[in-house]
Amino acid sequence: MRKALTGVLSLAVLIGTAGATGASAGAATAAEPAAKQSSGSTSSSEDVKDRILAIPGMSLIEEKPYPGYRFFVLNYTQPIDHRHPSKGTFQQRVTLLHKDTNRPTVFFTSGYNVSTNPSRSEPTQIIDGNQVSLEYRFFTPSRPAPADWSKLDIWQAASDQHRVFTALKGIYSRNWLTTGGSKGGMTATYFERFYPKDMDGVVAYVAPNDVVNDEDSAYDRFFARVGTEECRDRLNGVQREALVRREPLEKKYKAYAAENGLTFNTVGSLDKAYEAVVMDYVWAFWQYSLLSDCESVPADAPQATDEAIWDSIDGISGFSAYADQGLEQYTPYYYQAGTQLGSPDITQPWLGGLSRYGYQPPRAFVPRSIPMKFAPSAMRDVDSWVRNNARHMMYVYGENDPWGAERFRLGRGARDSYVYTVPGGNHGSKVAGLVADEKARATAAILRWAGVAPAAVEADPAKARPLARFDAKLDKRDAELERKAGTLRP
Repeated sequence: MRKALTGVLSLAVLIGTAGATGASAGAATAAEPAAKQSSGSTSSSEDVKDRILAIPGMSLIEEKPYPGYRFFVLNYTQPIDHRHPSKGTFQQRVTLLHKDTNRPTVFFTSGYNVSTNPSRSEPTQIIDGNQVSLEYRFFTPSRPAPADWSKLDIWQAASDQHRVFTALKGIYSRNWLTTGGSKGGMTATYFERFYPKDMDGVVAYVAPNDVVNDEDSAYDRFFARVGTEECRDRLNGVQREALVRREPLEKKYKAYAAENGLTFNTVGSLDKAYEAVVMDYVWAFWQYSLLSDCESVPADAPQATDEAIWDSIDGISGFSAYADQGLEQYTPYYYQAGTQLGSPDITQPWLGGLSRYGYQPPRAFVPRSIPMKFAPSAMRDVDSWVRNNARHMMYVYGENDPWGAERFRLGRGARDSYVYTVPGGNHGSKVAGLVADEKARATAAILRWAGVAPAAVEADPAKARPLARFDAKLDKRDAELERKAGTLRP
């Protein structure tokens, strides 16, 4: 195993102790909680829930039954600032899908809110293990009050994960993998970058990697060749027509906003919100749809009715996206995009001079009361680290997913790490969608990293299969692909 536990501190000691001031890679966070018990197996005389709740700072919200598992929704007390833990705490939601303390564990994050219903990520099914899922800091209700937005960065979030792992490792002592899709895949990568000794493997799905925020030509090249010319022409035509018909469609939008109680204070005007939705249209199609779905796009946009243009834009981009009510939940994402993560910008030459605002930057979608300053070194640091230090890391992308145009790549320093692409895949691409030999190799690597690869798989990776059967309720493969109210988000 690649990881080792460090000190054992109770939360009382944690909150009263000054933390480290540096943010160097792999440095121990100022807070190092641990479970009360160190044994990896649950004794017959002690319930696993009791052991979990014996962890300092851990409390139970509810337990939900599910056949073959126990599912806990929890709160965990975290420092607002891991460098200065004495300066306050907040409650962070955690869920735990418990199977057996003698099984490996998957640490999942979407990079957004956490679901409070039982579910399994693909690696959890593959290794037949436990799953810990963490809500990303500053997504409500896991938000400090008052909110100091300067404490929302990738190192602080990675330190949240490190503390949760350290707390639960005493109970779940077998191998751990971290995973997530989209922003969750980014989150898994950043966790590994800052705490490389914690996990035994990383499985990151469709994770964008915007190394140089001001250089986005890779996206323009992607949209020039994705899918087929016929499909591209259909999409471009509808998008263009939505701007040509701005006046009548904005009248419809105004009525829609009034009917649904939508306001536009953050973005500034209904006109800016309308255009932002339209500008997302082509991107959103390829993010969420397949080439076969192009049949539903109007073939001759100039001859289509206003209603047909409206319905196509709304069905793919969503007209509530850039209203205050659509933006509010995702303020933490837009804040991070405008301070560290970066955001895409594409030229869309087929629109000619019809766009008034272009691709609006993240600053446009965050209330002005929240200060923002971009740090260009953050993504360059992570990219360099992955290229030169990746160990037991796997990236899975979709061929037709625009977010994969700027992706993580491996350099000479990488070891036992892989990048795979699902043919024709979108933003929901998984190991299950890979071609047969790659699917087997990827599955074998995940089993191996988790320490549960059968002898037959060790001898021949082509024999690798998930250890748990597919469960239609637990294993919703499109769980991370749900349309968020707004589409230009990973």
